[in-house]
Amino acid sequence: MSSPSTPGGEARLALTAGIACYLIWGFVPLAMQAIGALGVGAAEILVHRIVWSVPTALVFVLAARQGRQVLDVLRRPKVLGWLALSSVLIAINWIVFIWAVNSGRLLETSLGYYINPLVNMAAGALLFRERIDRIGKAAMALAAVGVVVQAVALGHLPWVSLALALSFGGYGVVRKQVAADAQTGLFVECLLLGLPSLAFIAWLQAQGTGHFADSTATVAWLIAAGPITAIPLVLFAWAARRMPLSAMGFLQFMAPTISFMIGLMQGEPFTPLRALSFGFIWGGAAVFCYGAWRRTRSVAMAEKVIAEAPAQG
Repeated sequence: MSSPSTPGGEARLALTAGIACYLIWGFVPLAMQAIGALGVGAAEILVHRIVWSVPTALVFVLAARQGRQVLDVLRRPKVLGWLALSSVLIAINWIVFIWAVNSGRLLETSLGYYINPLVNMAAGALLFRERIDRIGKAAMALAAVGVVVQAVALGHLPWVSLALALSFGGYGVVRKQVAADAQTGLFVECLLLGLPSLAFIAWLQAQGTGHFADSTATVAWLIAAGPITAIPLVLFAWAARRMPLSAMGFLQFMAPTISFMIGLMQGEPFTPLRALSFGFIWGGAAVFCYGAWRRTRSVAMAEKVIAEAPAQG
C-alpha cells in the first residue's frame, strides 16, 4: 500500500481532496437554505460566513506554518491591494449565490458554475494571451448558445449565472497575480472582509434585527458557515497543485451537477427550452473536458518521447 509520501499515495490523496472539495460545494446550497429557513437574510448569512471563516483559515495557516508569509503579505501594499480586490470579488460571488439559492434559482447557479471554466478560458486568452485551440473555441461557442437560449427561456439575461461565472472567474484571475500560498491568501482575504462584517453583525444585533442569538440551531448553523466556506477552498488549492488538468476538468463539474439535481428535486421550473439551454452548456462542458484530456495526453506523450530519447541514441 502506497504511503502519502510516495507519488501514488499523494495522487490518491489529491484525488480524494478534489472529490471532497466538489462534493462540499455541491451540497453547500442545502446549508445556505437551512440558514435562510431560520429567517436569516442573505446579507447576514454572508457576514457570518466571512467572520467564521477567519478562525478556520487561521487553523490552515498555522498547520502549513505560513505565519511568516502572512506577516510578509501584510507589509506589502501591492499584494494587499490585489487581495482586497479578490476579497471583493469573492464576496460578490457569495452574496449572489446565497440570495439565489434562497430565492428558488438553484438551476441558475448551476448554469453559472458550468460556464465558469469557459469564462476562465476566455479570460486567459484576453488577459494573458493564452492560445485557444479549435476545441476550446467550440466549447465556448456551445456555452454562448446555451446562455442565449437560457435568456430566451427566462425572458431576460441569466444575470445570476453570469454574475457567478464572472465574479469567480475574476477572482481566479486576480489571485493569479498574488505571490502568496492559498492558505495565506484566503486568511488575509477573510481578515480584510472580517472587520466590516463584524461591525455589521454588531450593528444588526444592536438594532434588534440580527438573528445570531435567536436559537441554538441558528448559532450552530451560522458558525458552521465558516468551515463550510474555508475547508473546500483549501482542499481545492491543495488538490489543484497535485492533479492533472484533465482530472480537475472532469471533477469541477461535480458541484454544479449536484446543485442541478437538488434544484430539480426542489421543483424549480425546467421547461423544454431550459432543457435545451442546458444541453448546449453540457455539450460545451464535455468538449472542454475532452480538450483538457487531449492536452494532458499530448504533454505526457511528449515527456515519454523525451525520456526515451537517450536510450534510443
